[in-house]
Amino acid sequence: KTKVKNVRSIELGRHEMDTWYYSPYPDDFGKCSKLYLCQYCFKYMRKAKTCVRHKAECEMKHPPGKRVYRHPQGEGEPLLSFWEIDGAHFKMYCQNLCLMAKLFLDHKTLYFDVEPFMFYVLTESMDGDETHDIVGYFSKEKVSVDDYNLACILTLPAYQRKGYGSFLISMSYELSRRQGVYGTPERPLSDLGQVSYRSYWSRVVLDVLHKHRGNLSVKDLSSMLMFREADIVSALQSLNLVKYWKGQHIISSSPKIVEEHLSSFEKKSAIAGTRLEFNPEYLNWTAPPM
Repeated sequence: KTKVKNVRSIELGRHEMDTWYYSPYPDDFGKCSKLYLCQYCFKYMRKAKTCVRHKAECEMKHPPGKRVYRHPQGEGEPLLSFWEIDGAHFKMYCQNLCLMAKLFLDHKTLYFDVEPFMFYVLTESMDGDETHDIVGYFSKEKVSVDDYNLACILTLPAYQRKGYGSFLISMSYELSRRQGVYGTPERPLSDLGQVSYRSYWSRVVLDVLHKHRGNLSVKDLSSMLMFREADIVSALQSLNLVKYWKGQHIISSSPKIVEEHLSSFEKKSAIAGTRLEFNPEYLNWTAPPM
């Protein structure tokens, strides 16, 4: 049962955002209708003046941990970075991040037990790499027996509908590819997560079908992309491009149908003004030894 929302809005840097769900902020903080958060360390405060005073003293200008991805985008566009943060080394930061994230996630249960997780925080910098504001993040278990490559994902409301969801998902798949793992997100997915993933899988699968115009099987796609076969089938079903024949899924499409689907994705991107593409060459990361 979803608990009744307590904190109604948060101020985070230059953004004020209405919240969507209950989050277990401790003591009187959970009773405030509005919380003020430091945009760098996510410390939560009840009064604007406390926040101003904290910001003058807070030495953080970007997430802790190690920057593993640096993506310059050119004049007038933000510099994008991913920061890898070990929940065991930066416990307070990760707990504060999880408390904030819960305000926008219905099913999230992880708030305080952050040690078994790695966090990958995506930031924008508009001032030439001086300060970095959070856009969103995902977490993943350090050891997953099911080869889950993502436990929790969030793009903050102020940054939604700009292509950052698929940017975060792309990063999670690139990490699992470098680990030699056929990754998949932890289940159950939230409603928003389900939509984001299906859209992401569909777009990537369509791109490959478009380039390879020949006969590809679900197994071929899985080997090329390191996606699970079940996730590829889910994407193909949503596009109506798969048939079930003699006990297996057969891709049923023509170059024309693939192009029609792709142009519909292109139109959606153009309307939203999103042209974001994750670039694996900017990722400076090697899989830790098993």
